[in-house]
Amino acid sequence: MKERTYSVLLETIEKKLRSGELHVGDRLPGERALADKYGISRASVREGLQILNAVGLVRSATGSGPKSGAVVASEPSEALSWAMRMHIATKTFPIADMVSTRVLLEGQAAHDAALSEDSPERTATLERARAYLTELDNPDLPNDRFHFCDARFHYEISSLSNNITLKTVIQSLHQATVSYVMEAVPLLDDWSATKIALQEQHWAILEAVTNHEPEQAKERVTKHITWFHDLIK
Repeated sequence: MKERTYSVLLETIEKKLRSGELHVGDRLPGERALADKYGISRASVREGLQILNAVGLVRSATGSGPKSGAVVASEPSEALSWAMRMHIATKTFPIADMVSTRVLLEGQAAHDAALSEDSPERTATLERARAYLTELDNPDLPNDRFHFCDARFHYEISSLSNNITLKTVIQSLHQATVSYVMEAVPLLDDWSATKIALQEQHWAILEAVTNHEPEQAKERVTKHITWFHDLIK
């Protein structure tokens, strides 16, 4: 009889997550216990756990005792961004298509963010966004920190859309394209002037979202994304 493979483990964990029998934060049994339970080899268990780790569904803890083994997690953006980066590298996902997708998704996210109701959580999120923009105003900010704060600003705005899928995909798109952006920036004629223009756009987006102006927020995000990528393409 053909040996059962790691797919048994993946399918079982999916079913248990769907049924509610397994939750984020739960610890999976050890390799030997999983192998015995599902009638597969420990090598197949390890392969299955590696796949689950790659897609952000488990975190493997090292060591021994009750705190060792894999823990169920929920980190989809890392897995999505990794897959997107690989497909960008193979030219399967053209950068132009990624930009168009960002325009569609982030425009909608900014629109929905502007419509979000006032609350302590909204105020706190807007303050975090404002703090990132304040840091971005520093002309001496290193480029890697600039790109980090830029991405975090967009993440905070998208989080106000109250759509976890939208927020996750947007975060993944940023992570997937950051290498492309960082490679293009040194080729610009005047990066300092570009940063000033980007910041003016960022502050305008924040203003529209803060003031509950959905159409303005959507329009400003759309112009912001297309302007920058037209500059570096």
